[in-house]
Amino acid sequence: MALSGGQVVFYTHRAPNKETVNEDSMGLVELDSGSCVLIVADGLGGQPAGATASEIAVQTLSRSLQRTDATPRETILQGFDRANHQIIEHGSGSATTLAVVEIRNNQLRPYHVGDSMIVVTGQRGKQKLFTVSHSPVGYAVEAGLLNEEEAITHAQRHLISNVVGADDMNISMGSLINLAPRDTLLLASDGLFDNLYYEEIIAIIRKGSLSGAAARLVELAHQRMAGKDTEQPCHPDDLSFILYRPLN
Repeated sequence: MALSGGQVVFYTHRAPNKETVNEDSMGLVELDSGSCVLIVADGLGGQPAGATASEIAVQTLSRSLQRTDATPRETILQGFDRANHQIIEHGSGSATTLAVVEIRNNQLRPYHVGDSMIVVTGQRGKQKLFTVSHSPVGYAVEAGLLNEEEAITHAQRHLISNVVGADDMNISMGSLINLAPRDTLLLASDGLFDNLYYEEIIAIIRKGSLSGAAARLVELAHQRMAGKDTEQPCHPDDLSFILYRPLN
C-alpha cells in the first residue's frame, strides 16, 4: 500500500502452534501526505498481559501523534512516556518493547526501547541503520564480545534490560537519516532476528518488490521456527514486521 510518499508492506502472526493470542502489535499512522510514523511493539509477560501491554503502547502513541501543537519528535517521546506510565498503572506486571520510526520528506528518525529492531539498507546492501538491542546479548554483540552466530544461539538471548512498563525505562533516539530511492526500512519484533541472520534478512529486503521480500521473510522464518533444519536457529515466536521504501 502507498503511505506518505512511499510503499509499505506489513505482516503479523502468532507463533506456529501457539493457541493463545499474538502478543505483538503494530501501527501505521499517516500524519500528512509527506510524513508518517511506523510502530512495532512486542509484548512481554505472558498471556494476556503481553498482548495488553503492546496494544496500550501502540494506541497511546497513536493518540499522542494526533497533537498538532508539537513536533512529531515531541509527540513520539511523550507517547513513550505516557505508554510507560499506563502500562505500569495497569498493574499486571507486563511490559513491551517499542520500535518507532518517524518519516518526513524522505528523512527518518528512529526511536526504540527493547529488542525490536530497526534496520535501513541500501539497494546494494549498504547498512545505513542497525539499532542495538537493549539486552545483555545485544550489548555484547555491539562491543565485539559475541559474533552473530554466538548471539543467535545464546542461552540468555531472551533477556531484555530495557522495556516500556518499567520505572527506569530509557528511550534510544537516533539522528536523522536521509532515505535514498530504493533504500529499504525494516521494523521487526525479535521473532524475525531470532530466526534469521542479519545477512539473510538484508539479502532478501534490499532488492525486488516489497511484497515479494515480505513473503520470503515469512516463509524462511516459519521454516526455521518449525525446526526443519537442525543446523539453523529455531526460536518459535510471534512474528511482526513492517517494510517501507520511498517511491522516489
